[in-house]
Amino acid sequence: MTKPSLPEDFRNQMTEMLGEAEGADFLCSYGAPRAFGLRLNQLKLSLGSAAEQLLSGQFGLRPVPWCPAGYYYEEPSRPGKHPYHAAGLYYIQEPSAMSAAELLMPRPGETVLDLAAAPGGKTTQIAAHMQGEGVLISNEHHPQRAKILAENVERMGITNTVVTQATPPELASRFPAAFDRIMLDAPCSGEGMFRKDPEAMAEWSLKSVELCAARQWEILQDALVMLKPGGKLAYSTCTFNRQENEEMMQRLLAAHPRLKLIAEKRIWPHLQEGEGHYAALLELAGVDGEGIEDNAGDEMKRPQKGREARRGARGSDGSKDTAAAWEAFRQWADESLPGLDSGSLRGEPVLFGEALYLLPRSKELVLTAEKLSGLKVPRAGLELGELRKGRFQPAHALAMAARAESAAQHWMLDADSAETAAFLHGETLAVPPELRGWCLVTLHCGDESFPLGWGKASDGQLKNHLPKGLRRLQ
Repeated sequence: MTKPSLPEDFRNQMTEMLGEAEGADFLCSYGAPRAFGLRLNQLKLSLGSAAEQLLSGQFGLRPVPWCPAGYYYEEPSRPGKHPYHAAGLYYIQEPSAMSAAELLMPRPGETVLDLAAAPGGKTTQIAAHMQGEGVLISNEHHPQRAKILAENVERMGITNTVVTQATPPELASRFPAAFDRIMLDAPCSGEGMFRKDPEAMAEWSLKSVELCAARQWEILQDALVMLKPGGKLAYSTCTFNRQENEEMMQRLLAAHPRLKLIAEKRIWPHLQEGEGHYAALLELAGVDGEGIEDNAGDEMKRPQKGREARRGARGSDGSKDTAAAWEAFRQWADESLPGLDSGSLRGEPVLFGEALYLLPRSKELVLTAEKLSGLKVPRAGLELGELRKGRFQPAHALAMAARAESAAQHWMLDADSAETAAFLHGETLAVPPELRGWCLVTLHCGDESFPLGWGKASDGQLKNHLPKGLRRLQ
């Protein structure tokens, strides 16, 4: 295979860094085929289950060594196009990128921040470790990328994640010393993207490396403001130069003596099967319960409160409207979703616009509408639905977070059936006339079934409630 035309400065940088022999092996890896990966969603299925075995056979899965739920797949199998993807059974993720969240290893019940989260690979991986307990704030400043992030959180059935669209200083002003663990997959020069994204190669330069390092430094200062004493921060990039990786960590440790480097990990494309990744894990020592010391001079100043976002979510928790919507939901759930796990209902009911959400909470962070006021919040935890003309209409997010057996009625489809394709296109389905009311439409996999969305049955027809933006065009 012909090697790509790599920038000369990049070739020189990597040869100097690795030496002539290994540098040549590294540069040759850019002419090899890409690695493709997916990570099974442990919020929906168990490792070793019949569903996992079916998926393994269907897509020819091979284990990723550094992630128990991660697998390589062959490109022709195209799992991203399969209905199982729409059911949130897995997340398509570059194998190397799975390493950072495994290094962070969040726990159920903790308060966690994913600071630069889109499109959602690390957020959904963190959420799987948290198993619906605690609070995960998943942030992305760019509007369109934040929208994609929120959609992936919804598809994977995550209940305890709040998606925010804010700058790091805006978050730091609201959440000082708030997080047990922080994931910072930093914006970088993208040297590990060259093989799959020619634009990343075209945009690379030694100057871009310097600019990225400067930006990473600023984001890290805000991240440290938000880290609790005793908390852990995982820093990762998909680039190879030392300036954005090891040298960044050395600079950070020198500036903040209370930080300790716990682990560093490199995945190299000429040594492992993947595009490459760097990850480091840091821990902040505690001092009498106080936050981080400002021993870096002007480099480490807390953001001022006036730097908050001016527009965003408006909630009305505690209001009569919220109470009415919550009561309507509970009455609807008693009839249509009687097996709903009461454990998944921990949190604060709140209206954002017309939509009823359940804001998650951890032991030390109770989110409210007031706490989020002024922030742009594309997803405020678990969306339950809306009260329309006195009737509750469930949200698609509630379907994706539910279990098939929790619904009073569910209509099960086979993955390869014409009915499944029709439902994903947004079409109405024919059902037995005795089926009436809300039904959870599910997809059979192994010996289980998994939600695809809601339908409402009447007179032998199942009206499709799959959101229009999620319907397939062909």
